[in-house]
Amino acid sequence: MNFQSLTAQIAASKTSRLFLLLAVGTTMTGTKRHTLPRDKATYLNQTIIDFLRPGLNIQIASGTIAADGTITAVYTVADPLGLPLDIAGVYTPGPLTVSYVIGVIPNNQEQYTSYITSQATGAAGTFTRAAADSGGTLTRLDSGKYQYVFNAKAPTGFDATATHTIGIYASRNMAAFGIPNNFSSNVFSFVPDGANVTHVRDVVRTSSCNGCHDQFSAHGGRRRQVELCIICHQPQSTEASNGNSVDFKVFIHKVHMGSRLPSVVAGGKYAIGNTDWSSVVFPADPRRCETCHDQKSGAVQATNYATKPTAAACGSCHDDVNFATGKNHAGGPQVSDALCSTCHVPQGEIEFDASIRGAHTVPTDSAMLSGVQVVLNKVDNGMAGQKPTVTFTLTNAAGDPIPPSVLGSLSFTMAGPTSDYGYISFGADVTTPGYVTESALAAAKCGPDGTCTYAFTHAVPATSTGTYAIGVESRRVETLLPGTMKQMSVTTGAVNKVAYFTVDGSAVAPRRTVVGTANCQSCHVRFTGIHGGLRNQPEYCVMCHNPSNTDGARRPGAVVAADKDLPPQGINFNLLVHGIHTGEKLAVLGRTYTVVGFGGSHNDFSDVRYPAMSPTGSTGDTRNCAICHTAGSETKLPIGKNPVSDPQGPISPVQAITSACSGCHADTPVAAHALANTNSLGESCTVCHKTGAKFSVGSVHAQY
Repeated sequence: MNFQSLTAQIAASKTSRLFLLLAVGTTMTGTKRHTLPRDKATYLNQTIIDFLRPGLNIQIASGTIAADGTITAVYTVADPLGLPLDIAGVYTPGPLTVSYVIGVIPNNQEQYTSYITSQATGAAGTFTRAAADSGGTLTRLDSGKYQYVFNAKAPTGFDATATHTIGIYASRNMAAFGIPNNFSSNVFSFVPDGANVTHVRDVVRTSSCNGCHDQFSAHGGRRRQVELCIICHQPQSTEASNGNSVDFKVFIHKVHMGSRLPSVVAGGKYAIGNTDWSSVVFPADPRRCETCHDQKSGAVQATNYATKPTAAACGSCHDDVNFATGKNHAGGPQVSDALCSTCHVPQGEIEFDASIRGAHTVPTDSAMLSGVQVVLNKVDNGMAGQKPTVTFTLTNAAGDPIPPSVLGSLSFTMAGPTSDYGYISFGADVTTPGYVTESALAAAKCGPDGTCTYAFTHAVPATSTGTYAIGVESRRVETLLPGTMKQMSVTTGAVNKVAYFTVDGSAVAPRRTVVGTANCQSCHVRFTGIHGGLRNQPEYCVMCHNPSNTDGARRPGAVVAADKDLPPQGINFNLLVHGIHTGEKLAVLGRTYTVVGFGGSHNDFSDVRYPAMSPTGSTGDTRNCAICHTAGSETKLPIGKNPVSDPQGPISPVQAITSACSGCHADTPVAAHALANTNSLGESCTVCHKTGAKFSVGSVHAQY
């Protein structure tokens, strides 16, 4: 919808809108913009925003169950600033569709049971599932305040001392105004006899899910809270297409295990309805239970995963175990969950034992590791034409000095200038483009306190100006539980540190920060497997993954014969990361992203399923750039940065802005558009895509 037609609708609706404002005594004068950069409405005229007041907030005021089983909920619907909304959409823009569910947690049970069920028939048969109410009575009590009396009733003899929870979820239809629908959901727990709620189901909080999923949403976007999901996703509910349980603890574990499910590894698949989750790779390693069972989330039962093991929860990941027969279970057949915690205590005496935390220890997370730390103290002799000397401290994780001889690798990388890496040569003998890496394992000189120095054999190029960078990578291999049946070798890497230094006397200017490690770790938790554990910080990664670099040096030794015949793949950091996270969406764009790595390994990222959810609940939504980018860096177009080598792309070399954008927007029409707007003077992207322009980065990536 264009501005003129929307303005006409505003004029036509003025009378009804004014009526509501007078009725509730609310004035619009002086209100602040209440939309966010992710909201499409943010990019509308402020007058239109003030009229539409986009957004939706449901608050449940009360829930009751009468002696005859009549269930009643009282709730309010409002915009983000608290102005009441009209469900019918007569007095305020956008009619609402509202749904209602109710569940009870019996006093002798842990999970909900729904008072409302339906039958679903599919290929696997007919199954029961929890359902929403229909046919109840809705009454408007006041502006934005409503009462809903359920059509369904609590069964005769219902337990008035048990915790009951009413869930309400809704959408506000904004299609007539050219912006996406708004969604909201909420829950309200109560005990019908008036007692305080003490018996709850509060294991995982929505905030934990949002760490990866951005905005947790499902079923078209209307369900947005774990607290709501578990009312229906409990043992009552089975999916009819294949007979799989959709009990939350079962199907969420299975979805996140995905390709690592023993049944999938054995050649099977795991699907719910028409969605196949068999290719999912959990980015944090599924053994890190506390990624979801976050001990800092505030969930009352956050420790349940460790203190209350059950066959259903554990068997959902370990789905090759048959607890009834004892197959693949060291403890033999188990007729109930009563004895699970006898062997599987929360924490044992050592890691990697049968305790819950022990059995799920990721080797690189082991507290038994000594580890390695390298701190860069200073860079001397760093002027142009000189060979820098790095002073650094080498210790274990506890801060105790260690000699280089205990390490498997210790190397320093030099690159520059920080204005943009990639096109400086460090000598005719250096084959790596834009940087040089030198091993210091044998040449470093260390004192007993762990203070060491390393003198580069390569010089800063004589014509260099500005700021250069030196980064460090190191790893060590340690043996855990030696002499036991659990003995294992574990490789850990030091955190990559980077030091910046001037090569011409000008002020030191570190390389721009585009993404933050903490942002990456909200999903990945730790980078432990990249390049053998050597590289783990974007600040360091960009030194090698620079605009001129490709996998060309690895292609001749590719283990997949077809890779040898293809052009090199560009591996500049933004091209690499955008390509990886776009993943399975690349096929729709007619592209793939495959990198030949060390040893000629074939690394095809075309099946990656990016976990961020769209407003309507589907995964793979890459529009919220701020998940990875820091401080709005996604809106700061890389104007004038180095061109990027992309031999497999439609344009190579490709200009910096085009490369950054086309990693996700990878289809040919986008490339043609960019090429048509690039000439000898450079890219004209900023005309349309800079902040404040009609098609700014923020506006075209807005989701809500």
